[in-house]
Amino acid sequence: MRSALIIGGGIVGLATAWRLRERHPTARITLLEKERRVGAHQSTHNSGVLHCGLYYQPGSQKARLAVQGIRQMVAFCRSEDVPHDVCGKLVVATREEELPRLDELLRRGQANGLQGLRRLSPAEIRSHEPHAAGLAAARVPEEGIVDYDAVCARLADRLREREGRIELNAAVRRLERRPGAWIAHTTRGPFEADWIVNCAGLHCDRVAALAGEPREVRIIPFRGEYYRLRRERDGLVRHLIYPVPDPKFPFLGVHFTRLIEGGVEAGPNAVLAFAREGYRFSTLNPLDLWDALSFPGLWRFLRRYPDMVRTELAQSLSKSRFCRALQRLVPDIRPADLDAGGAGVRAQAMAPEGTLVQDFHILARDQALHVLNAPSPAATASLAIGEHIAGLIPS
Repeated sequence: MRSALIIGGGIVGLATAWRLRERHPTARITLLEKERRVGAHQSTHNSGVLHCGLYYQPGSQKARLAVQGIRQMVAFCRSEDVPHDVCGKLVVATREEELPRLDELLRRGQANGLQGLRRLSPAEIRSHEPHAAGLAAARVPEEGIVDYDAVCARLADRLREREGRIELNAAVRRLERRPGAWIAHTTRGPFEADWIVNCAGLHCDRVAALAGEPREVRIIPFRGEYYRLRRERDGLVRHLIYPVPDPKFPFLGVHFTRLIEGGVEAGPNAVLAFAREGYRFSTLNPLDLWDALSFPGLWRFLRRYPDMVRTELAQSLSKSRFCRALQRLVPDIRPADLDAGGAGVRAQAMAPEGTLVQDFHILARDQALHVLNAPSPAATASLAIGEHIAGLIPS
């Protein structure tokens, strides 16, 4: 490889460019980002959690890269003096029917190579989180919190120090294939390289289509909304408190996260966004909305999960309903304890059958790689994902 264009300056794109620079020190590496800064969307519109691979099917790419990724990310943060805290997490079972699923999570975590996992009794739960309530919990000591904005900034700095180029305000409008090369026509002009790597996140399916790929899966944007605990009620949560995932629910469910800059965040929910960058309920992009509504997979998804759709929408519109979901984990919390927080949008790939693509999905083509599904824990796993991608490109 003599040169590569990385399309997308989120954390996965930055990590990929950095790993490519490590593996191909003489190659010309150019990262194209449509915004005025790197990490403007999913990379920094999240709860800042370091995920270690507890939930994922053993043997899956997501499980392998999550475990490798958290260890690489923690090492990077230590070496780069990025704020982080490996504070541990509790996954709490609050109902009898959740206990077998909790044991399955522990089995998965052990199979994935996680260290120090423990099953806690109710008394042990209270010793870690005095205001949490549950029948049992999994203690996950390797998880933590981090400043992903600072991670993105450090990766950008290191890439530039190694003569990698970062072109901001460079939205890709057209991709042209020529013998042995790609030309990306952008709002900053044309850029040429022999390889392209599509790390465009919320727009990755569209960038792949510019390269001639059929959109067999579609990015469907789901907004995740957060509340913040009032400062005087921060003591209700010490670190991270999560529910046991419900197999009937395709997302994780609301939970509590202590933030690296201080304070506690509660959420997120999962509601269909009317724009791929729709961080507010009122934000509507007609093209994005039509793109979702014209996809048969979305309608099959809505028919498959009608109760979830109604519940999530109700919780989005009602603080008291949102609070009731949180009270399963921390009964003492009240609606008055919650202030409106921020929101993020998940770039979730959906299949035509209406199922969510669960694993990371990287499509390899002639002198092109397309990262078509990189939801959580992609931020934590970004350095491992970048290393994996770099290994797919021959010298």
